[in-house]
Parts: sequence; structure tokens; C-alpha cells
Amino acid sequence: MAIKIRREDALSYHTQGKPGKIEVVPTKPLSSQLDLALAYSPGVAEPCKEIEKDKENVYKYTAKGNLVAVISNGTAVLGLGDIGPEASKPVMEGKGVLFKKFAGIDVFDIEIDEKDPKKLIQIIKSLEPTFGGINLEDIKAPECFEIETTLKQEMKIPVMHDDQHGTAIISGAALLNALEVVDKKIEEIKLVVNGAGASAVSCTRFYMSLGVRRENLVMCDKEGVIRSDRPNLDEIKKEFSSDRDIRTLTEALTDADVFLGLSAGNIVSPEQIMVMAKNPIVFALANPDPEIAYELAMQTRDDLIMATGRSDYPNQVNNVLGFPYIFRGALDVRATAINEQMKLAAAKAIAALAKEPIPEIVNKAYDDAKMSFGRFYLIPKPLDPRLITTIAPAVAKAAMESGVAKTIITDWEAYELELQERIGIDQRLMLRVVTRAKKNPKRVVFAEADNVKILKAAQILKDERIAIPILLGRKEKIEEIIQENNLDLTGVQIVDPYTDDERLTKYGNILFEKRKRKGLTPKECFRLMRDRNYFGSMMVELGEADALISGLTKDYPKTILPALQVIGVKEGTDRVAGMYIMNTERGPFFFSDTTVNVNPTAEQLVEIIGLTANGVKFFDIDPKVAILSYSNFGSAKGEVATKTAKATALAKAKYPDMVIEGEMQANVALNEEIQQENYPFSSLIGNRTNTLIFPDLSSGNIAYKLLSELGHAEAIGPVLLGMNKPVHILQLGSSIREIINMVAIAVVDAQTKGIK
Repeated sequence: MAIKIRREDALSYHTQGKPGKIEVVPTKPLSSQLDLALAYSPGVAEPCKEIEKDKENVYKYTAKGNLVAVISNGTAVLGLGDIGPEASKPVMEGKGVLFKKFAGIDVFDIEIDEKDPKKLIQIIKSLEPTFGGINLEDIKAPECFEIETTLKQEMKIPVMHDDQHGTAIISGAALLNALEVVDKKIEEIKLVVNGAGASAVSCTRFYMSLGVRRENLVMCDKEGVIRSDRPNLDEIKKEFSSDRDIRTLTEALTDADVFLGLSAGNIVSPEQIMVMAKNPIVFALANPDPEIAYELAMQTRDDLIMATGRSDYPNQVNNVLGFPYIFRGALDVRATAINEQMKLAAAKAIAALAKEPIPEIVNKAYDDAKMSFGRFYLIPKPLDPRLITTIAPAVAKAAMESGVAKTIITDWEAYELELQERIGIDQRLMLRVVTRAKKNPKRVVFAEADNVKILKAAQILKDERIAIPILLGRKEKIEEIIQENNLDLTGVQIVDPYTDDERLTKYGNILFEKRKRKGLTPKECFRLMRDRNYFGSMMVELGEADALISGLTKDYPKTILPALQVIGVKEGTDRVAGMYIMNTERGPFFFSDTTVNVNPTAEQLVEIIGLTANGVKFFDIDPKVAILSYSNFGSAKGEVATKTAKATALAKAKYPDMVIEGEMQANVALNEEIQQENYPFSSLIGNRTNTLIFPDLSSGNIAYKLLSELGHAEAIGPVLLGMNKPVHILQLGSSIREIINMVAIAVVDAQTKGIK
């Protein structure tokens, strides 16, 4: 099922907070008059003079070496066509976000109001002093070929039109592996290409560089087979014209081994697939609808191998597998071009990675433990953390070997570590969680469904199949809010606890049995069941829902108490704890306890450490724990220092296989240089701290809120640790994005707990 995008959601996403998706952030301190003098006048004159002496120093003193221009004139934007440069800007900003997210590359998007190819070439060429690379985007054919070719000849930095080469490289990798699966040789296969635009032309040329023979190729466009006797053929179509006595796509597909579609949706029939050779390979890459629907094609032939551009089917040909890492490798050796050898190296690296054992983190993200190289896994998944450390080095090596690299990498192990640090190898944590949730959505009951944020989140969760929402509240009010906000929650269950007398009676009796020796009377139990947090908790307890989400409009203690009384803590523990995930530029950090335990004892801190460690492992990360204090290893005395020192000793004894260190100040915990210089015995040296245990609720709560407001860190949570069944409490006033994140965590929590 394709992701359903609502117009209102898309517009809101691009307007909320600061308009657009990007901003410029200084990388040097600017907190004093000296800083300002160094950054600008008069200090800036010194690097200017050094660059004047040697232009290569621009890479040393400026951001050029990690800066790519994403450039378009808006003449071929997505499926929208020639919509103009201004209208293309959201797409170019989006491309910049992907560069940064997946490869740590900074981007300026540049939209140019010029359609004349020669003038556009001159404009782009004049930008060479600013950028380390040029990514051309959404420029229509045939002009894009002239523009890219000329710029590559005349510029001394990498230039690539991703619309041409991205799909070629990724699908080329898939082709190599598909042919290996069916035991066919690339130089012998018959290839039919449907489409004659930029992507189709580039893919065809690239396949020929991989080994496809010109005489085994047929290209079709809207008029049928591109024949050499067709009048008025342009030079590009002449390049791929055929002398064979065939005119239709059906004739071309007869006995063909490979079909590559870069045209339009639903134009290939099952009958046309049937005439292909044994073990046919069908790459139907039109978006959003492939040339033939995946299910229809797979039903037509059981020997078929298929790839599409869709994320909801196997073998997705997604350009994000290529361009971030190709530019990363090119920039890191200051390549003067992205040449054919570098593109071939990228394709072969992608193909080779698909044959490697798949990390558990990828299996979990896609909820497929059986995923392995074969018909349904020809190329790696976009969330595979190995992509950057596989493709970028391959591209860099090819640049060095082909003579276009201006610097040389000698220590490849150090380079791999540098790549991981550039992006924070675990930064895609929530993307993995959401992807995993989609594989097996669970029923999530919302105790505050009469809130517009909850209902908007429910809409997205339903459309993206992250969860199956259950809305708790007065039905009339919920339906009124749905209508007022033009939401479509058709088919979503609404449960009204105020009118469901049968459930109220049943739930009240069960609650009384649980709490009759803990101060509650039958009458109080029936009254409490009208509280939606009690009602929702009981739905989860009885298996009528898989997880509970609440807390958007109520204080944390009032929200958690019903769940504790109805569901309780998991066996083997007598408390719960709250953990926040802080997504920072240095990767994710886990803060605990930030929401539950006010002033735990040393023994209770040890329990919290155990709960937190399991919580960190839930996200497929090995916890490296620092127990925080105002003291460093006995440097100061006091109640907190004594408590945290004792907790450290107890925790090390209880969890001998876990990296735990303390008591220590927060800056020391996060700075290995300070540890090496002053505390060389620290077990966190070489084990980067990722889990911070606070001595009390006050310090933990203050720390995460300060970091989220002043440190530009995204706070995800609080994740409630230690409950017997999935219950997660929202932060008061959470955004829709934060609600969705918490629901995804709740769904995966339910999956992990084995809830069917």
C-alpha cells in the first residue's frame, strides 16, 4: 500500500515553524567580540590571503569541500513537468535534506530562471568557486544531456545529473544480481527499454557499459519501437534506434530477458509479460504506479523477478541508495569529476552488499528475519547502515585509480570511522522503528481521542499503516472534530466509555478483583472505569487493544497511575522508569530517569539502570552507561555523590558484562579526552557514552528539557520502562510528530512482547 499524502498535511509540514526544510547553522563559536573578529573583519583576511596564494587552500579554510549545489531550472519536476524554478524549490530543499541525513553533506539549493541550455551552463559554471560538487536535478531532456556533458568537460568539480545516473546505478546493481540469480550472462540478454527520457537513456547507456550488447537492445517510446526508418528522429533516439522488423512493445518483448520501464503506469499487460523468455526480469520503475502492478505481474508468472520504485514491494530502486554516498566518496578525495569508473564502482558495491549477511538491525527494521539475497532481495534496503561505509569508499577508490582524485586516502579503517561519525551512524533510529512498526501494525487505543492533535496523528498512523487506531471518548464529539478538520477516519473504531455499560460493568468487576485489598470498593471501581485512562488500560490488559497512548492533556502522575493499577509492572521488577531519547548531531543519547522516580536510592538506581539498559537494547543499540553526579570519582562529598558512587559499585557487580561508569560529571562522561587525561581507568574510554543515568528526577527532567530547547536536540519520549504491557505516556502538549513517534515505539513494543 502506497503512503497516502493529504494536501493539508504536506502544506502544514512545509509551513510549521520556519518555512521550508533547511537553514544555515554556524560551525564556529560566535559568543564574543574576539570570535566575531576572527570570523569576519579583520581576522578573516588571513585565510583569504592563504587562499590567494594557493586556491586549494579553499578546502582547508572554508566549507567548500563538504558543500554541494542542488541545481534545477524547474523544467521536469517529479511528475509535475515544467512548473518553474520557484515551484521546484521544495523538491530541491528535500534533496538537500537527504544529502545531509544520509551522508552528512551540506547543500545550498539553487533554482535558476533560465531555459536556454548555453546560458544555464554559463551560470552553473560560474558557481565553481563556491561548491565542492554540483547535483543537477529535474532538468528536462534532451537539454539535460548537453548541460551535464558540457559542465563535466569544463568544470573541475564533480557534476552529476541524478535523474539520469541515480536510477541507472541502482537499477544496474539490481540487474547484475538478478542475472546472477537466474544464471544469465549480461552480454547475451535481450533488453527492452520502454521510455526515452533522461533516465531511460542514461540507464540504457549504463547497462551497455555493464555489458549489454547494442544489437540485443530495443527502445520504445509512445509511438512504439524506435526504428531507424522513423522520420525526424533526434540524435539521442537515433543512438538507440532499431533495424529489426518490429513495431510494437509486444513484438519487442517476445523472448526478451529484461524489461526496463521508465515511462507510465499500467501500460504493460499480463499477456505481454507472458511472451518474455524464461525467468524474465521486469524493472517497472514508473512512479507512483509501475508499468504493470506488482501483484498482477507476480500472479502472471511464477518465474518472474521484479523491481519497482515503490517502498511497499521488494527490490525498490531508490536513488537514495546512490547519490548521497557517491558524492560523499567524490568529495572526500576532492575528485574533479564523477566518471564512469566511479559510477560502475558504486553499482558493483551496491550489488556486492546485497550478498552480504544482513545485519539484525536491518532485519528488525523491516520485520523480516528471513531476508536474504535472491529474487526478492536484489539490492540493499535504504536503512542499511552499511551503505555509506560500502559505497563511499568504493567511489573514492575508483576516483583515485582513474586519476581524478586530488587527495589520497591511505587509512581506510580510519576513513570508515570518519564516515560513521559524519552522519551519526544511529541517527536513523526512529526511521527504523517506524519501518518496523509498519510491518505488523498493532491496535493502539488513544485515551484522549477528543483532541484534534490525536485525531490528526491517527489519520497519519492509519494512512501509513503504522498502527490501527482505537479512539476513546464521546463519539459525537470525536465525529464533530473529524468533520471540522476534514479528516478521513472511516473504519476506525470509536469506543465511548460513557455509554458502554456492558464494558463498564465488566471492567469495574475486574478492577475490584485486582484492587479489593488495596483500598478500593466496588462502587469506586465502577466510577474509576469512566476515566478513560482506566478504561483504556483495561482494554490493553484484556487484549482488546495492544497498547495505550495517553498524557497529551494530563499530568504524568495522573496518567500513569491507572496503568500501574490495572496492568502493573512486569515480573521481576517493582518499579517503572521514564527514558527520553535525545537525537543530537552526535547521534542518539538515552536519558533516564526523567519522569517517574523522584529521588531514588542507590539500590533503586541500579533497578533503573537495568530497565534503561533493556530500553536502549530495544532500539538495537548497546548501552554504554554513565552515572551522573556533581562529583568525579570521589572528588566531592555529599548525599548525591555518595549515592551515585554506591549505585555504580552495585550496578557493576550486578551487570558485569555491561559498560558502566560513575560517579561523574556530565561533561566528563561525554568527553573522552578529559577521561584519558585525568581518569585513564574509565571504562567509557573507547566506549562512547550513549546512556546517562541521572541521580534524581529533578536533574534528569531539567537536563532533557534544556537540551531540547537550547541544544536543538529532538526529544523522543518519554518511553515508559518496566510495564507488563505496552503503555506509553505522552509529554504534555506533544506535537503530532511526537505522538506518531511514541505510537511507533508502542507498536514495536507490542511486537517485541509477542502480542498477536
